[in-house]
Amino acid sequence: MGLNSIRRIYDHTTEYNIVALEQCRAILLSQFPYMSEKEADDLLLDAGEHSIKPYRPIVIIAEGRDKQVLGVAIASHFIKDNFIFLDFIATNKHRISGGIGGALYERLRDEAHSISAVGVFFDCLTDKREWAVDAAEHKQNLARLKFYEKYGARPLEGFSYDLRRDDESYFYLVFDGLGKKDHLSAQLCKSIVSSILENKAKGKVSDEYVGQVLRSIKGSIALRPFRYIKSEPVESTKASVPADKQIALVVNEGHLIHHVRERGYLESPVRVTSIIKELKKTSIFRDTPAKAYPDSHIEAVHDRQYLKFLKKICAWIGETTTMYGDVFPIRNAARLPKDIELQIGYYCIDTSTPLNANAYKAARGAVNCALTAADVVLGGQPMAYALVRPPGHHAERKYFGGFCYLNSNAVAGHYLSKRGKKVVILDIDYHHGNGQQDIFYHRSDVFTVSIHGDPEYAYPNFTGFTDEIGEGEGEGFNLNIALPKGVEGPAYHKALKKALEAIKKYKPDYLVIALGLDIAKGDPSGTWLLSPDDFAINGKMIAELKLPTLVIQEGGYKNKVLGVNARRFFQGLWEGYYLNEA
Repeated sequence: MGLNSIRRIYDHTTEYNIVALEQCRAILLSQFPYMSEKEADDLLLDAGEHSIKPYRPIVIIAEGRDKQVLGVAIASHFIKDNFIFLDFIATNKHRISGGIGGALYERLRDEAHSISAVGVFFDCLTDKREWAVDAAEHKQNLARLKFYEKYGARPLEGFSYDLRRDDESYFYLVFDGLGKKDHLSAQLCKSIVSSILENKAKGKVSDEYVGQVLRSIKGSIALRPFRYIKSEPVESTKASVPADKQIALVVNEGHLIHHVRERGYLESPVRVTSIIKELKKTSIFRDTPAKAYPDSHIEAVHDRQYLKFLKKICAWIGETTTMYGDVFPIRNAARLPKDIELQIGYYCIDTSTPLNANAYKAARGAVNCALTAADVVLGGQPMAYALVRPPGHHAERKYFGGFCYLNSNAVAGHYLSKRGKKVVILDIDYHHGNGQQDIFYHRSDVFTVSIHGDPEYAYPNFTGFTDEIGEGEGEGFNLNIALPKGVEGPAYHKALKKALEAIKKYKPDYLVIALGLDIAKGDPSGTWLLSPDDFAINGKMIAELKLPTLVIQEGGYKNKVLGVNARRFFQGLWEGYYLNEA
């Protein structure tokens, strides 16, 4: 089975990654007979921990098209001196896996580049014939050092690292300077070697050995001259974002059909265009096509009769007409009008949300994008972004409004929860996320959190109050943080901190962000004053949760700054998740 993807595992608790790690364990035990089951378990347990250590574990896997693990690389990023130590590379000997080891090593080099590391270090048995156990081991050592020399990685010379250790073996310390460095200062070399021996050879070498090695470092330590290759080493990979560290971007390509050309209508196609234009200025996104999903996922959160109405009314209206509700049966909501035109008022919560032939089609496409992005996250990728319109967070179980027809983030949230996991939906739109509050108000498996303008003055006015905390099983699992007019960055960040603290206590498995960009200064639908820098701070704060994250676009209507604010939010989110690992 051929190679399908190389990716780093960031979250060790998701169902998909747990299965992958079990396969990694089996590979390690099969390839390293001297490794005990406890050692393999400890190694993978260590890789999943986030406790304070001098290093952060790195697990990179190669997967086949059938999602079977073909190989694994386990390494450690030492924070203080900013270097990577490679612990193991192992491939599945029961699968056709030619080139897997090289692909894993190249992905590790990409990782080193992305954090501007000093380089990659690892132990390698020496190629001196007299120090090998037998001819077979000597041949294997030669092949291994020749392989790494292709990348410019060679043993460091000029100090006593290759002394015989307690296990009767001789090792080189091999260094890959990523094409940037071919020597180390004495001070840096001592610090790195000390970290490696104290953390990676603990219990395997004596204190006397460590002291002798460190004392032998008296000056600059250089790489051994090339011995096995005549051509230039593999060109160093430029600092870029590896594919598995990019945010999967799922765009609702069909949104253009939903274009209401009426003066004052804010929810226009240019919103998506403005965002895409700015996102293309970064290298942190990866285009991902949307897939089609059955209606059953929508029916799980929306009333079936309402869905039937929405499909029927949009088909009935036709291509050239736009309609709004004008009769609202608030006094007798139990009687559904027989006239389908009058039913608009029955199912709608306002007079500003239009219906036309394409409203349902565009909203249905948005749901497909949200579910596609959810599957990306379920498949082990840390982040995905469904860039969609129309928005959805005002759509309740059986009502539409606020430019929203189908609640994409609620559909995705429910979809994730059905994996037996806890989900939090964090709504950071200027307006209250009444849709998901209504849908999950009696449930505890989906925690709904909304930071919004106080309903005393902000749409939708009749919901979003702080005393709405859920009912029955859902009591305590709905949090509304309502803020006054004129909120600036510091006050917003204080509210966001409160929301994040509540989320941490809930201990969810997945995070869904209903991303509203209408909290920006000058947005025609809001009153707050957040700057692009504030959006970057928001992203970094949310990233501290270190959760598999699905972002779904909601509001935001100041098109001049819409894209910039989106870009800054995602840059903050990405940097906070991937770069702030200390």
